[in-house]
Parts: sequence; structure tokens; C-alpha cells
Amino acid sequence: MTMTPAQQPTLGMILKGYPRISETFISNEILVLERLGIPVRIFSMRLPRESFCHDSVKEIQARVDYLPTDLWLDFPRLLLPTTLYAMARPSRFLAALARAGTRFQRTRSLGTLKHLMQGCYLSQHLLEKSPEVVHLHAHFAHSPSSVAMFASMLSGLPFSFTAHAKDIYTSNPAQLQEKIKEAEMVVTCTQHNVEYLRSIAGTTATPLHCVYHGIDLRLFAPPAVPKQTAPPFRILTVARLTEKKGLPDILKALVLLREQQLPFQFTLIGDGDDRDELMAQIVACGLREQTRWLGTLPHHRVIEELRNADLFVLGCRIAASGDRDGIPNVLVESLAMALPAVGTRVSALPEILHNEETGLTVPPDNPAALAEAMMRLLNDQELRARVRAAGQRHVAENFDNQVLIERLAELYRQAIPQLRGD
Repeated sequence: MTMTPAQQPTLGMILKGYPRISETFISNEILVLERLGIPVRIFSMRLPRESFCHDSVKEIQARVDYLPTDLWLDFPRLLLPTTLYAMARPSRFLAALARAGTRFQRTRSLGTLKHLMQGCYLSQHLLEKSPEVVHLHAHFAHSPSSVAMFASMLSGLPFSFTAHAKDIYTSNPAQLQEKIKEAEMVVTCTQHNVEYLRSIAGTTATPLHCVYHGIDLRLFAPPAVPKQTAPPFRILTVARLTEKKGLPDILKALVLLREQQLPFQFTLIGDGDDRDELMAQIVACGLREQTRWLGTLPHHRVIEELRNADLFVLGCRIAASGDRDGIPNVLVESLAMALPAVGTRVSALPEILHNEETGLTVPPDNPAALAEAMMRLLNDQELRARVRAAGQRHVAENFDNQVLIERLAELYRQAIPQLRGD
């Protein structure tokens, strides 16, 4: 007998926000999972921040429910389902409340109370009416996985989560260890992350899987004829304007290139908390005439800029908070399009940029080394040809999102009996 969509075992995906321009890897994952026959239901903790979305989002069939977001402004919406749940299942609620108390003692964060109440809202108001949801999976190891853990305790559904970058390295290790222990499995996007999470997990038996964020190779095809470089060289950076991206070092490196009489135009795509400081630095460095800041752009515009650029550069560093990058998707995209790239030896970047093979890497916080590497990749045609070919091949072999999400789908099926028909 054929099941209706409402009867099919469904994966409940808990996201911090949906859709988000900077998280195409999540929307691509959901889209491919649906195409592979795994229904998804999205529970988002926030409304979208941008007024537009990538085209892939428009193809997703999953229903989206938004949880109350703010502890104080949404307190009445959170309080009622929390009270109803506590009355209906007091023993489960008291166990979750005790867990919340322990977690609050570690961090003194009221976010713990919000996550507990969001878990109650999810369990009482949404999951109670949605028996098709058989498993909860959170993207990011901080607040979404906290909500997933509490919702799991309250609903009885198993949960798992995907850990990425900031959410790993800025989380309280004890809180993170607890989530790993309770989860059915943990997925993360770099081998560097796997090693760190294993050091946190200790003897916990929860399986940890490395599955890279792939890209749709059809969207990022290299030009049929290799682009010939000529001054003024087009240098491109696509990044959120935050500390861990090392953008001040890129600007300092550009000043050094200008002092060496290298003609260039610098294009910066992205936005973020450090925008005002970076715009002031551009002016102070005398780079205003050579810099285009385009803000946040939709995917097709980013692809156009990648196609027209001569060099892609990232200056990633470890922020004071411990925040750092994994493998930025746009770096994978640049290599797929045969655009040579320079990056820093931070976190997992060397897993995509093999120095002198698929690109060039330099130490973080070193504008002089960054400038030297940029100069080499712009002027050394033999080096450019070598890294372009090797970089494109490396991405094709290791970052095809269709292949990677098929692997992820198999991990879900292994962890969730209902999805494999057991």
C-alpha cells in the first residue's frame, strides 16, 4: 500500500534560521535528500534575515515551521506549551528541567531556558501532531542541537546533529561532550573537526562521521578556454565581514602589492558585523579607488564574479573567541571553476588547499606572506596552470555534493530504521 506524504517516515531538521544565504550547503542537502526519497520537515529557530534566497531553496518541498525566537518577546507563546507539556508528562519534563539546570550552572546563559522551552514548544505544539517525524537532526552544535537534545528528551525521538565551525570551537566543551554522548550520531564537515570532537568526546561510543560540504559541480563549471590574466588583475574575496575571515590582513597585503606597482582591482562580496571598520580601513589604506564592495549577493552573481576573477584570496585566522573556519564553500567553488586561490593554514583549509598543488597556503596573520603568494599566482603562469588543473580535479573527486549527500543519506538510513523500512 502506498503511503501518503503525511504517513512517510520523515526527518525533522532543526535549523537556526531558514533560509539563509550563507548556508547554501544546508538547502542543497535538504533538496538532494528529498530527491533521494527522504522526506524532510524543517523547524527553524529564526525567520530569514535576507529578503532573497538561492534558487535551490525554491525547489525544496519540505514544510517549514518557525519556533518562537525571543525568550522575552515570545514568552507567552513559549510558556503555554511548556506548561501543558509539564502537566501531561511531569517525569519527562522534570528530567529535562534538571538537565537544563546543570547546563545553566556551567554557562550561566538564559539561552538554556529558552532552548528547553523551545523543545517543549516543538514537542507539545508540533511533534505531537506529526507522527510522521521519526528522528530529529540539528544543523550546528550550539543552539539548534540544544533544542534537538531537549526535544529528544521530551518527545522520545532520537536525535543527531551536524557540527560545522564556530559552533564547535566556541561551545563549552562539557556541553558539547554531553550532546555527543546523547546523540545517535554526529556528522561534521572536515577531518580537522572530527579529530577535535574525538578529543572532546573521550570514550563516548557515538559515531563521528566526516562528510564534506560538497557543491553542485554543474553550477561551477570552469571556462571552456582558460582565462588569460592581464593587468589590472582582478582579485576576489567572498566572505562574511567578521574577525575570523582575516580581511584586514588581505587589505594590508593589497597595500604591499600596490607598493610593488602591481595593477589590480579588488572585489569584496559579503557583509557582517565588522563592515564599518573594514570600510574605514579601505579608505585609510588608500584602496578606495581599487576596491568594489558589493555586499551580499545571490548565488548567480557570485558565480559571475568568480568567472571574471584572476585570483581568489582568503586570510582566515582564529578569532579571539576561538571561532574559525572549516572549509569555506566559496573556496571549493573557486577551485571548481579553475580560479587559483590563496588561503591560510588555519583549521581545515589545508584539506582543500594543498600547498603548491591545488593552491597556495601561508601562515595566518602574515600580510607579507599573503602578498607574496598572491603575486606568485598572478604572475607565474606555469604555477597557475598546475594549481588550476589539480584544484579542479581535487574538487571533482572529493566535493561532489550529489555523491556526498548520497553518503549522508545512507548514514541517516543506518541510524534511522524507519527510513530504510525495517
